[in-house]
Amino acid sequence: MISLVLAAGLLVACGEEETPNNFVSISGIPATAVIQAGETVGPVTASISAPDGLASLIIRRDGSTIETVNFNGETSASHEFSYTSTEADANGNIVFEFVATDSNGDSQTVTHVLTVGEVPSVIRVADNITADQTWETGKTYILGGRITVTSGTELTIQPGVVVKGEAGSGANATALVIARGATINAVGSATQPIIFTSVADEIEPGMIASPNLDADLDGLWGGLLILGNAPSSLAGEVSEVQIEGIPPSDTNGLYGGSDPDDNSGKLKWVSIRHGGSNIGEGNEINGLTLGGVGSLTEIENIEVIGNQDDGIEWFGGTVNVKNAIVWNSGDDALDTDQSWAGTMDNFILICGPNTDHALEIDGPEGSFNAAHTLTNGTVIGNDVSELGDFRDGARGTFENIYFFGFADPAETGGRGDLSLSGEVDEDGNPIGNKSLDNFTNGILNFSNLEITPADGTMLSTIFRNGTHVHASEVALHENTVGADRTAFEGWSWAAVSGALDDLK
Repeated sequence: MISLVLAAGLLVACGEEETPNNFVSISGIPATAVIQAGETVGPVTASISAPDGLASLIIRRDGSTIETVNFNGETSASHEFSYTSTEADANGNIVFEFVATDSNGDSQTVTHVLTVGEVPSVIRVADNITADQTWETGKTYILGGRITVTSGTELTIQPGVVVKGEAGSGANATALVIARGATINAVGSATQPIIFTSVADEIEPGMIASPNLDADLDGLWGGLLILGNAPSSLAGEVSEVQIEGIPPSDTNGLYGGSDPDDNSGKLKWVSIRHGGSNIGEGNEINGLTLGGVGSLTEIENIEVIGNQDDGIEWFGGTVNVKNAIVWNSGDDALDTDQSWAGTMDNFILICGPNTDHALEIDGPEGSFNAAHTLTNGTVIGNDVSELGDFRDGARGTFENIYFFGFADPAETGGRGDLSLSGEVDEDGNPIGNKSLDNFTNGILNFSNLEITPADGTMLSTIFRNGTHVHASEVALHENTVGADRTAFEGWSWAAVSGALDDLK
């Protein structure tokens, strides 16, 4: 009997040696972490070992399995894990369990407790946007550089969002670029406009006027650029070129193509302020740049304030714009180039101390010819700005526009007039006037221009090259043409500041 017991004991001992019961270990998982809602924890790497061979790793969130990794008997392995929190996680704790099991059924559990804080109201954007993204009402988004929404991607900006550009110049100028093939869906409302401004601006969501910046302060960041595939008249008969304001090394700056019905999205109830950073050699960014933007793009209720370069500039394309204000532009309020073929309907231009021209209208640069229309506008001048300069074969229709507040051109060396400029050679010698030819031939048209001139100023002194025959003099604010200011009430800084109060 004693012999049988000893034998049985030996058999048991031999069996235990053949299938040893070793422990599973997990390392690399921190016990705790703290993040804000919307942020990501990790990736962290779980390093797992089991001399008897690994079978699985199960990851649980608050007791529910969210991931299972199966192994094939390896004695060691690793696995990366990360988690992006949501608004629903805010102000709470999440318990993650990492359970590793070996081929014998032995297991080890490591617990990680993630504490999620408040939903952040200020979010810095540092990288190009390469997947569809939504910027949410009540939040402020900081542009940490030149941020491009890349082709095939849509950026949605909800009503009331404030976007602020960090300071920067040259290649580091901050801007938001909507590349060809990308889409912006930035639709504010009459009570919640979307505001683009500088980080120096202390404005917060829900405000209209800046609490600390004057409306004529400019050059604090870049601007908004929308680029499309619509036709443009380009020098050298090429179909695409690089937009001004973006370094040539960034191919997201290309615009132009052959699709007049191209769609870059929607831009409505948007105010763009304090932009126009210089990127070098006198090349600034416009408040709103539209390069080759197509006719299916919807742009309405736009305000540009205090931009160091132009307020709005079109480079070809076919997009229409309705209801726009430009206030205190540093160069031109509205600038058109490269045979833009759309319509600007209902606009107010308020020239600032550095505004050169209210209107700068340029002709085509290639053989492609198209024309645009500016209609129903009110233009408020000063002692240093010009009504308009029509250059290099300008074409189009300009009608129902009221001007007032400009100086007498005879007393200002030619400021305060509307002229059709001729071309000159490299030595400054005149070589022709294509704009005047287009006016004579009915390609450049003026109709129903009204002005309240400086005392004693003749219409022919203001509206030069024969354009005075399409103009008439009216008493101040007794105009019968011009913009409808009611489109801007409530949502625009110009309106709430009182800058539009004297308009009819």
